[in-house]
Amino acid sequence: MGEAKQVTLYGFWLSPYCALVHLALKLKGVAYEYVEEDLANKSATILQLNPVHQKVPVLVVDGKPVAESRVILEYIDETWAEPSFVPSDPYSRARVRFWVDFFYQRLIRTMPSHPLDDLSTIGTPRKVLANSMVPPSYAIIRSQGEELEKATKEFIEVLRILEKGIMEDFPRKGPFIHGSSPGLLDIIVGTGNAGTKAIEEVADVKLFNEEMTPQLYSYVHAFLSLDLVKNTVVPYDKVFEAIKERRMMALSSSKE
Repeated sequence: MGEAKQVTLYGFWLSPYCALVHLALKLKGVAYEYVEEDLANKSATILQLNPVHQKVPVLVVDGKPVAESRVILEYIDETWAEPSFVPSDPYSRARVRFWVDFFYQRLIRTMPSHPLDDLSTIGTPRKVLANSMVPPSYAIIRSQGEELEKATKEFIEVLRILEKGIMEDFPRKGPFIHGSSPGLLDIIVGTGNAGTKAIEEVADVKLFNEEMTPQLYSYVHAFLSLDLVKNTVVPYDKVFEAIKERRMMALSSSKE
């Protein structure tokens, strides 16, 4: 682990991005302090630590802040070498980063902020909130009928592309994508499972199961079966209630 460091994570308990950082730190065995932020009334500290985006998570190591979840994950992996979250081979590492970027761009970073991650939208007209949600996962939350069917098909297709790419780039060597221990892709894809399940339930659609993408489902199941993960991820009922509220807001505003 190297020299001991003073580590503090600033986050929001419901944020999936913060859950990623919690899991990465715990998988590395890093001791850290956690500071909960009120996103509806952001502290002067978080505004100082992350003046550009003014969001969580922010990881502070020996007084130096690192912002943005994907940047933080790479920083953690480079700062605490074992266990490594990426393969040792440069090309394989590049492929991991490619699929991480694909997952972020196609399923996560498709709107200014995650629906569970930014309470600064409080007071924003509901129609503006609904219109800020774009395909595929956010389109599912806000849509019905043909639009919902289209967004659902797009979401499933993205997961199938991801599964095919992972199978081609990382032939199976263990229960996790990178082999015998969870890596960067396992953390990112696995952590998003609760949100996917909640979207399925509130929108009454099927997005991710063993029949649709069996290899990807197996990897996610193995990751979520780890005791460390079970004790870290946000409880499903809390995720469900948050996404249910977002869908109700979106559908209500679409009628205005």
